[in-house]
Amino acid sequence: MTRVHFLVPDGLDLPTGGYGYDRRIIAELREAGFLVEIVAVSRAFPCPGGADLADAARRLAALPDGALVLADGLAFGAMPEIAEREGARLNIVALCHHPLCLETGLSPEESARLEDSERRALAMARSVVVTAPATGREVATRFGVAPEKLSVALPGTDPAPLSPGGGRPPLILSIGTLIPRKGHDILIAALARLRALDWTCRIIGSGEADPATAADLRQRIAEAGLGERVTMTGRSEDTRAALAKADIFALASRYEGYGMVFAEAMSQGVPIVACAAGPIPDVVPASAGLLVPADDPQAFADALERLITDEALRARLAAGAAEAGRALPSWRDAAAVFVARLDEAARP
Repeated sequence: MTRVHFLVPDGLDLPTGGYGYDRRIIAELREAGFLVEIVAVSRAFPCPGGADLADAARRLAALPDGALVLADGLAFGAMPEIAEREGARLNIVALCHHPLCLETGLSPEESARLEDSERRALAMARSVVVTAPATGREVATRFGVAPEKLSVALPGTDPAPLSPGGGRPPLILSIGTLIPRKGHDILIAALARLRALDWTCRIIGSGEADPATAADLRQRIAEAGLGERVTMTGRSEDTRAALAKADIFALASRYEGYGMVFAEAMSQGVPIVACAAGPIPDVVPASAGLLVPADDPQAFADALERLITDEALRARLAAGAAEAGRALPSWRDAAAVFVARLDEAARP
């Protein structure tokens, strides 16, 4: 049985797409016969303090020479000195959900620091796995990772009930952690332009990562006079059950490493309104939804209005979403990429 140490910030229980991806890959690797041991570093990553870095250094230093390590980029990309010190003796496969420097809201100085940090760290990995082809192109260009070191492991999608659609009024559902990159502010601004139409909206997402953003979104809803039409729920919500009741899925993300929630919406036949940002156009075909430029509330409102008012279009895109969902890969398919790279890294 091959032992692999999975380096990840503490928080595997959190309901984010990235952690959900990690949980499923861990489960599939164990099913494939790997002995997976979690090496949990501080939840402060990718913005660690000195004590956080010292703790991470101790944990990696405690691993034996030649140990096989699968390192989540949320932590690995923020520890370049540790990666450079340990990379020569450990067999590291890095997982990059999306470049840290592309997180929304960073100052130019912080973005440049994270870009340099992740470039140095990834240089020490035997190989790098990304979650989408567009992310792979970004990693190759921005960090200089050679094509032969890159692999793409698209997230898997579990089967779930199709939404029947036809809601009166139509229910607009948005799912995403309450952080600036997810663009909930754009969604709220778009909905404020559509007061005259008949609709309801639910936003499901944890505010624990960024309480200030969560509070700001609630204030925006109140100031727009949408308190009775837009509800916000926390992370305990069953998102697949919610999608089974939705008529439209809307998320105005400014960037995604892949966008697992879009795949889940398609697998349940829910038409999508989203932004043509990062890999999202690769995930959501034109037959499944409407994509608009990022950071454009009016364009987002126009797309929502089309789906709210045109039931035939909504039904056509729902059918297209379901068809695209049936073609999505499984989690076993995703894990097979990791198995191949880990087996390769384990060889002398």
